[in-house]
Amino acid sequence: MHSRGGHGLVLTLPRFQRERGLMMSCLSDMLRTQRFDDYRFYHQSTVNQTLHLFSAVIFLACYALLFKDPALAGLVGWLAMLTRQTGHFFFEPSGYDAVNDVSNAYKEAVKVGYNQTRKIILLLVWGSAPLALYVFPTLFGLFDPPATRLDFIRHVGALWLAIGVGGGLARMIQLFVARDVTTGLVWVFKVLTDPFHNIALYWTSPLKLMRGELIDSAIAAADWGAEDAEEAAHPT
Repeated sequence: MHSRGGHGLVLTLPRFQRERGLMMSCLSDMLRTQRFDDYRFYHQSTVNQTLHLFSAVIFLACYALLFKDPALAGLVGWLAMLTRQTGHFFFEPSGYDAVNDVSNAYKEAVKVGYNQTRKIILLLVWGSAPLALYVFPTLFGLFDPPATRLDFIRHVGALWLAIGVGGGLARMIQLFVARDVTTGLVWVFKVLTDPFHNIALYWTSPLKLMRGELIDSAIAAADWGAEDAEEAAHPT
């Protein structure tokens, strides 16, 4: 079967199917690599994993609220975000990574998503949102003047939702420039589906924690594909 384009180019259906299959395989490999590096580099602590499990459940509630009550979704979403960032900042090992034989500085440099420095900037913007609304209640006409304290809280939730979405889009565009469009798009897909993946990956972490296993011993033997295990992201 053939289809002829306006310039007389002929593309066979089997060839199109092969190319599409290769493209989907490439995207799947890139997603698996990003997830594997994220797991082995940045989620070694079972406390952090457990907090990510709780955060993932909260994020699913945020997704359910997103189109029904965006302001409330913004509040719930940032509760989930703070839960998981608590694990990163206070429980994840920050010294030399003997499991992967790399320094913490290297892991921060090659991180596809938000490293600690970017997270601090994003959290500072998040924390400044209520202060900005307190000083400028309508945020230069963006909101109606809050009549009650609940109105103010809902405005904060809406602004937090915008900050979350804006932060994700900003990093995606940065990846477009620093690496390539595919990396940015795959990262966004990874972030949006992380709650589902985190539940599947970390549902046993609370049990490990109760047994006194503070560092996930399974990481050393983890293998999500030989090629992917050897491929680390390139520094931005």
